[in-house]
Order: sequence, then structure tokens, then C-alpha cells
Amino acid sequence: MPTERLSMRKTREVLRLRFACGLSKRRIAAAVGISATAAGDYVARAERAGLSWPLPAELSDEALERRLFPPPAARPGARPEPDWAAIHRELRRADVTLALLWQEYRGRTPDGFAYSWFCEHYRRWSGRLAPTMRQTHRAGETLFTDYAGRSVEVVDGAIGEIRRAQVFVAALGASSYIWAEASWTQGLADWVGAHVRCFAHLGGVPRQLVSDNLKAAVTRACRYEPGLNPTFQELAEHYGVAILPARPRKPRDKAKVEVAVQVVQRWILARLRNHRFFSLVELNGAIAALVVELNDKTMRHLGASRRELFERVDKPALQPLPAQPYEYAQWRRCRVGLDYHVEIDGHFYSVPFRLLREALEARTTLAAVELFHRGKRVAAHPRALGRGGHTTLPDHMPSTHRAYADWMSACAARRRPPVRQPPPSSRSSCARASIPNRASAPASASCAWPRATAASGSRPPARAPSTSAPAPTPASPRS
Repeated sequence: MPTERLSMRKTREVLRLRFACGLSKRRIAAAVGISATAAGDYVARAERAGLSWPLPAELSDEALERRLFPPPAARPGARPEPDWAAIHRELRRADVTLALLWQEYRGRTPDGFAYSWFCEHYRRWSGRLAPTMRQTHRAGETLFTDYAGRSVEVVDGAIGEIRRAQVFVAALGASSYIWAEASWTQGLADWVGAHVRCFAHLGGVPRQLVSDNLKAAVTRACRYEPGLNPTFQELAEHYGVAILPARPRKPRDKAKVEVAVQVVQRWILARLRNHRFFSLVELNGAIAALVVELNDKTMRHLGASRRELFERVDKPALQPLPAQPYEYAQWRRCRVGLDYHVEIDGHFYSVPFRLLREALEARTTLAAVELFHRGKRVAAHPRALGRGGHTTLPDHMPSTHRAYADWMSACAARRRPPVRQPPPSSRSSCARASIPNRASAPASASCAWPRATAASGSRPPARAPSTSAPAPTPASPRS
């Protein structure tokens, strides 16, 4: 390996001591802190470049280095250097390695460079492509969230089936405070619920939320304007937090939680590798205990624990929690049918009939169904649990449909048989005497009720008309 060059500050000092002070190479080496051979080499290079002291004022350090170390002249038959840009593009393709590209390079250039030289110079070239930006995290400003790459086995005690639990990880920017919990999936309900419980644990809400680009958070991945899931967006509006998803394939956008995921996997999940859990509650209890221990551990480079920094820096700057936690709701798009109803989970809900064939947005919770048209709520119904039924409000019906429904209800009420009451004398005697059992009472008992009619709707036998008053005339089915 070639020796490292001296800084231009030391190089100028060597030239000053030689040409201005006239010192020997040994005395120059002792004064600057280099070897006598190196001092003589720099003096010889300056003499070959025609330099003396004082140096020209306009001669910069870069120009001085080019004068002292000119690029070597191209030798006839020199080995060609690989095209590093083309090699970098090829490495982005699946299953392509540096070893394969070096073999192809040697196949084109049999007298080319060796593998070690090839790898070293490529890494030196690629190291200058993507500089890392140092981020500054203000107190209580940003919360980073993601799922760990590893899952945990949980045994279902009822059937003995093994399920894989996902581990949600969150980290605050300023204090690096970590919170983690396990859930069954990375779906929308578990993703939103994990954020709600995280905010409750922190006792406040940050101003920004930097999340991963998973399906539950982002519906349309974009470098500049990603499309957020409506439920996740509603969560942000409820808590007053801004969501800034990380760019696709840019893990450095959420480097804080990437480090937190690594810490959780090494300090929590690795310690639980030999434990067997039989419920999600049991697993979360073990994770919570280790998270407390992790946050109480003193960080060597800061001299304080994550919890101390959280209590002193992040917690006072968090926004207050709303009065009520966010109620999970799902959003979906639906279209109104010809019967001015929309179908949600097998049940049909009415909307104003003027919205026939219109596309609506439905917001469903455990208790209610809300329907929106162009951002305006047009209908609200209690959530029905059954399938195949329908819920219709009269205000949503056309006037002709409403009139027909009222007429049908009135007809059904008029056609319903009247409820016949026993004579007053029989009621009074029955009140004084005990009602006999139907199985044991004689058929001629005066207090016996008329026999129940069949379910087919046949009317009971008509009572004999009284001699004192004429029988009432039945109402006509139509008025």
C-alpha cells in the first residue's frame, strides 16, 4: 500500500524550512515530525516542479498538490480500468455480485487487475456517491414507527397451532425513547391500534410521525406525494399530527427507528428466543418488562438513559392527548344501487334517492355507518350485525314510494283481526276465582278463554250476537 501523503500545511512548512531557512533534511524531519526520507522526497519533488520559496500567493493547496504529484503518464499497453458506473448499475440487478462482475472483467481483459484491487477501488468509488445527512431532532417533534423484521412464535393453547406475532417498534427522535408491542398482523387495524396505544403510553402526541411505507399506512407509494390510507389519515387528524411517510427504498429517512428495531431485536427478541408463549397477552407482558429495562439502561455515549432524556427533553414538549382516543373506523368506496341502497358487509343501508348510481365513501365503526358524497355526509345509520337485511329511512325515499309504503302499512293495520275482550262479568268473576289449568278445566267453564287460532290466520268463531245491542258492522278493507 502506498504511504499516505502529507497535508498541504505540512508540505508548505517543509518547503519553507528548506528554501527559506536552509535546514537539512534531518532537521526538517525533526521539526515537522516526519522521516528524513519523506522530507527529502518532498524537497526533490518541489525542485522538479520548479518551486521555490515564497510560493505564489494564488497557488492553492489543490494546485500545489497537482504540481508535486502529477498524474502518471499513460504507459503503452497499460491495463484498462473498469467502468465503475456500469458495474454499479449491474449490481442493482438480482443475484449479481462483485465476484461475477470481476470474472466478466477478467474475461474481457485477461491481464486485468486482481480481485482484491477490483473490490477495493469499487468501494472507494461508490463511497463517494451517497453522502449521509446528519439529522437534527427537536424535542417532542418526531416519532418514527416501523415493524421489526423478525416475528415471534406464539402457541395457541386450544389447538396447539403456532402463529407468528409481529413486533411494532416506535422511537422518539430527540431522546431515542423506545416503545414496542406485539400484534398478530401488520394490517390496518393492528397498525392503527398500535399507534393509539403508543400515544397513550407516551402521555402526549408528537408533531410529526415518520412511518414506514407498508400497505396499512400508504395506499400509493410516491417519492414526493404519497397517498395515505384514509383511516391512518383520520387518526392523524384526530391527534393533530402530521404524517410524513419515508420514501420507497430509503431507510435513512427513518434511521432512528431502524436503529431502534435493531436494538429491540438484539436486546429483547434475542433474549426471548428460548421462551414459549401461549397468548399474545403473555408475550406483550414479557416485551413490556424488557422495554422498561432497555429504556432505563444508561447509554455510554450520552451518559444518561433513554428514560431520563425522555422525561427531561421529549415529554414536556409533546402535545396533549385529545379527550377521547381514536375510534377505529374503516373507509371504503361503494356505489348506490337502483333501490337507493348501498351494500356494506352483507347489509343494505339507504341514502337519499337523488344519489342513484353515485359513488360514495362509507365510514364504518362498530356502532355506526356514515356515508359521504364529495366530502359531505349524506346518511348515517346504526351498524346492523345481520346479513341480508336492509335499513331504510323514510326521508331517503321518493314521495311516491313513501306514500305507497304508508298506504300498505294502513291496509295491513285495517286487515288485522280485532282483539276481542271477554265480557265484563266474566273478567270480574275470573278476577275473584283462580284461572283453571287448560288441560284440566272443563270445556264449559265460564272463564275459559277462546281457543287460540291457527298460525294460518283463520279467525276465531264468532260470538253470538247480544239481544240488547246489534252486532258491530266490520269495517270495509278500503275507505
